[in-house]
Amino acid sequence: MSVAGGPVTQIAWVVADVGSAETYLGATMGAGAWTRMPEVHFGPETCTYRGQPADFTAHISLAYQGDTQLELIQPVRGTSIYTEFLERSGPGLHHLCLEPADFDAALKDAAAQGIEIVQQGDMGGQMRFAYLDGAAAGVPFLELAEIGPNMRMFFDQIKKGAR
Repeated sequence: MSVAGGPVTQIAWVVADVGSAETYLGATMGAGAWTRMPEVHFGPETCTYRGQPADFTAHISLAYQGDTQLELIQPVRGTSIYTEFLERSGPGLHHLCLEPADFDAALKDAAAQGIEIVQQGDMGGQMRFAYLDGAAAGVPFLELAEIGPNMRMFFDQIKKGAR
């Protein structure tokens, strides 16, 4: 039984230098224009990491290769799934993202199957996300995302700028 059906909508890397990664992936993957969001804050009122309130900041950059969103995440401050990954493995492929039709049901399915939810949060009601331990799939994490209408419009604008 799958936790979340549907296509992979995003491939994400955790990096030590978002600018260098933009240049490299732009050249090697043909990514369109990058949209960089510096100092994105995730606060303890809306985000948890390993079951505890989380407070961290990251530079995030988004681009598209076709319909697939590419995401770069550079941790800046605080402890998160991203700092854990950099300390353990160094920069690299971090997660694949799927958008289940029913986000809450997908989280319940994951819990019923014993799949750990490592980090989760809510970005102002415009996006909910949950990172599942992806070791069994050969990728560090699988992200489930529920995208609200304003965030979808933002993503669509980035995609249009990439073509």
